[in-house]
Amino acid sequence: MKEECCICKAPLAYLETDELMECAICHKKENSKTRCVNGHFVCNECHMEGLDAVTLLCLNESSKNPAEIIRKLMSQPFCHMHGPEHHVMTGSALLTAYKNAGGDLDLQPALLEMMRRGKSVPGGTCGFWGACGAGISAGIFVSIISKSTPLSEKPFGLSNLMTAKALEQIGTVGGPRCCKRDSYLSILAAIDFTAAHFNIQMEKPEIVCRHAAQNNQCIGSRCPFAAVNQ
Repeated sequence: MKEECCICKAPLAYLETDELMECAICHKKENSKTRCVNGHFVCNECHMEGLDAVTLLCLNESSKNPAEIIRKLMSQPFCHMHGPEHHVMTGSALLTAYKNAGGDLDLQPALLEMMRRGKSVPGGTCGFWGACGAGISAGIFVSIISKSTPLSEKPFGLSNLMTAKALEQIGTVGGPRCCKRDSYLSILAAIDFTAAHFNIQMEKPEIVCRHAAQNNQCIGSRCPFAAVNQ
């Protein structure tokens, strides 16, 4: 089996209703719809263990290419094939590239805020909420650089439009889930959006997937980043 359960690598099972489950790592109990077929449940907090390293990694990054930045983050031990860590990494890569491309941003507090907000978006939102966390992360990116609040006018609109643009790309490709694919789609949408609305041009690369061999649900040639499509 390719990577699925963090404990035993068995396939995941998604339940119709929440059940009270005990995390196999920290033993905290919480309601969830997700466990592996062998019964293991890992809470979001444990799944994201080590994610705080993102801030330091991004502060030491000079690239203007958010796809390159997130590829480096994806190679770190804290990143799994799928998981809520992507809800932080997508926005963090965008904030870092935006700053390096000339954006007016105090990067360290922005990354800490991205961490706080992104961590609150749980795993499985793509299927259970109808809003992929990577797409939401792109919206959080815009909300941070535009200093949006619920009482803002233009920043409020821009951050929601950014999420909508990212989710449109994700929804057009369809499922099943792939956190890598959806992160890349969100980043590409955000590069164009940022150039159009903030006059900051991040680098926009051609992306070829390097993760298909680890993804049990890979959609193959239907993925815009499949090697056969390049």
